[in-house]
Amino acid sequence: MQSYTYSRHVVLSGCSGGGKSTLLAELAGRGFQTVPEPGRRIVAEERRGEGKALPWIDLEAFARRAIDMSSRDRERFSSADRWVFFDRGLVDAAVALEHATGIAVSDTLSKTDQFHHQVFLTPPWLEIYETDSERQHHFDEALAEYQRLLEAFEQLGYHTIILPKIDVKSRADFVLKGMC
Repeated sequence: MQSYTYSRHVVLSGCSGGGKSTLLAELAGRGFQTVPEPGRRIVAEERRGEGKALPWIDLEAFARRAIDMSSRDRERFSSADRWVFFDRGLVDAAVALEHATGIAVSDTLSKTDQFHHQVFLTPPWLEIYETDSERQHHFDEALAEYQRLLEAFEQLGYHTIILPKIDVKSRADFVLKGMC
């Protein structure tokens, strides 16, 4: 049975470099609980250490760490009584694991409560896309990842809402209006 609390967990996913973290910061500024992207946290941790679980070195190890971190994030907010917005998370990590190993997303998530039924996806947006120390892949790789995510969320029964390419305040308004 779906946990009421977990149904209050909302995923912001989609194309790398599409404005998810900026949107998350806007929602946090409006007083909502938010959870930063596991991937960026893992990259930062790996760079402080030996740096082996990086997506461009060992995608499987990276994805497994992201699954663990995302599970802990959900548990940390398991008693939240209002919306919690996640920048990526479990489904994204399971998609990465499937891409790396062939292990089906549905198998990885079989014992996991679903997030809120509406998932907000940032579309590919070349005009704002940038690489940085945590995002080293090219735009064409981001497009392929976006397609995998879109297909996975739909196969898992989520209602995907593609965010319009508008300023961040308007995007946040769009998300909050769509939470009905």
